[in-house]
Amino acid sequence: MKTISGAVIGALLATPVVADVIVRFDEGAPTDRFTFMSTDHCLNGPIGLTVDLSGSLAGLIFDVTPAGAGVDVFQPFVLVAGQDLVSSLPEVRDGDTVLNIGLKNMIANQPVAFTIDVDDTTGGREITVSDAEISGATVTLTRDGMDFAAVFSDQATALIETPACTS
Repeated sequence: MKTISGAVIGALLATPVVADVIVRFDEGAPTDRFTFMSTDHCLNGPIGLTVDLSGSLAGLIFDVTPAGAGVDVFQPFVLVAGQDLVSSLPEVRDGDTVLNIGLKNMIANQPVAFTIDVDDTTGGREITVSDAEISGATVTLTRDGMDFAAVFSDQATALIETPACTS
């Protein structure tokens, strides 16, 4: 009878896992919400998250002050979930299209979320952003000097896939 060493068993049980990050945009009144959720525990930091609205279908911008590029209602950046995971907050100016957040790490199924006002600049209903209007905007996760990007769909979601890790 042959025996299998612990190292061999460990290697067999260590299966590659893709550490996906699900990103969701929710239109709301008066604030819009971005939520980031990791599907696995292998996303150790430091991690950078970037939201870039410049490629969006509706020319979206962040509207954070009463004067400036936005329309009517404005809302500043407010971190509403995952405060213990965040290492740095963005400095968002009115009319910006990009914001960056620093994370210590991401924990599976623990959201990092923020609210802010997003307006379109194409002349439609500028204070309301439909799901399709964010399509084309990108989100990027930066880790270990590598960028992993995803594009928002017309359903206002994006899936960032990172390389396999072992669990």
